[in-house]
Parts: sequence; C-alpha cells; structure tokens
Amino acid sequence: MDLTDEQKTAVKQWLEAGAGLSEVQKRLREEFEVSLTYLDTRLLVDDLKLMPKDPEPEPPPVAEDVPPPAAAEPPPLPPAADGAGSVRVTIDQIMKPGTMISGRVTFSDGENAAWYMDQSGRLGLDPSTIGYRPNERDVLAFQVELQRLARTQGY
Repeated sequence: MDLTDEQKTAVKQWLEAGAGLSEVQKRLREEFEVSLTYLDTRLLVDDLKLMPKDPEPEPPPVAEDVPPPAAAEPPPLPPAADGAGSVRVTIDQIMKPGTMISGRVTFSDGENAAWYMDQSGRLGLDPSTIGYRPNERDVLAFQVELQRLARTQGY
C-alpha cells in the first residue's frame, strides 16, 4: 500500500503516541479514507520500519499493612446438615487412555462415578446413574480429597 508522506508521518506520530495496530487501522480509515485489513496495517508498519510501542503496565497499587496471603489450602468443608457420609476417592493404578489421571469416587449419598483429568487439566465425571449430578458440597469435598490424594501419591 502506497501512502503519501503526510499519511506516513501521521502513522509514525500515532505509533509514537502509543497507538496500537488496530488504532492505526481505524484512524487511517477515518482520517484518510484508506481501508486496510489488520494484516495489511501490520505489513505497512513493518515496511515503514516502525514498531508499535507496548503499553506501559500499570504499577500495582501500594498496599499498606496488608498481611501476606495465606497458603493456598482449600477452605474447610461445612458440616453436612443431613448427617451424610463422606466422599471417597480412589486413583486408578492404570490410567484410562487419553487421561493424565483417572479413578473412582463415591459421593455421600452412595452414588458412584468414574472421574478423569485430561491432558488439558479438565476434570470430568462419568456417573454410574445416567443424569446424576452430585450436590455442591460433595463436589467441593471430591475436589479437596482428590487434590490431597494426588499430592500424597506424587501426581
């Protein structure tokens, strides 16, 4: 794309002022009626031997007398209102294909499910009863117990 000297000077000034590529693209369209794709804008800036400036990161706010954050321990579970039992988790000796780790869980209401974690770190449940969804307390207890068990077994 050929620009006039005036347009090149404007692009240089915009970049020096901290404009990003999308801002340059928008201003070229609005001020000079020059319509470019984002890639064309990037190539133009490169041809002009210019470099967009990275925005200055905002400094973190200064906190006064803030205690250091506590260790990343999960919060304690509230007691079960209905006297339900605990959640039991096991880890498979041989992992299911396509998983990093897998095992079984028995929830406080006696329902069972297979669980797994894929290579992306997503946790999944495959309940024995179709459509079963554990309650929120059991899900939290499952996650806490799984984390504890995985740490003790070196995962």
